[in-house]
Amino acid sequence: MTERLDQNRERQLIERAKAGDARAFGLLYEAYLDAIYRYVYFRVSDVAEAEELTDDVFVRAWEALPDYEIQPGRFSPWLYRIAHNLVVDHYRRRTLQEETQPLFAVKESLPSVEEMVGKKQAVARAVNAVNRLSQLEQSVLLLRFVEQLPYREIAEIVGKSEGACRVIQYRALGTLRDLLEEEKADA
Repeated sequence: MTERLDQNRERQLIERAKAGDARAFGLLYEAYLDAIYRYVYFRVSDVAEAEELTDDVFVRAWEALPDYEIQPGRFSPWLYRIAHNLVVDHYRRRTLQEETQPLFAVKESLPSVEEMVGKKQAVARAVNAVNRLSQLEQSVLLLRFVEQLPYREIAEIVGKSEGACRVIQYRALGTLRDLLEEEKADA
């Protein structure tokens, strides 16, 4: 996880960037690039699309920055919200796809040694189960467990209350458990 800027430094950079200082915005970009890219990549599972969408996040942030109201601890969720909206738009443009989108892609080029077969099968079962969750459930799990964001930020990003995000996470984990047990029984 990318090291976050302390609130004072972040506020200074935002104020300078709002005033048109591209160098200050560049420092904000460097601070949040990896986290935003990781979030987008796990949602689209394609390097080129993730790079393009991540670039779009920061372009939109730069364009919207003059209207951004500086509040401590709100810049990161604001960026994630832009990323979330762009990913949703990305899938809307790919019309009529399933509601659930892959969170992870299983690589078929894993070594074929015997001990890797069991691991590959377990990963494939887990990926299959995660892919059966809704986009919202996938986003909440990704933001909570991969990005390790607090519920307050997750709620702001996905446009739900903190309590709703906790319920979504709880239900998604229960669904995953049930799906994995179901697949294990079928194997």
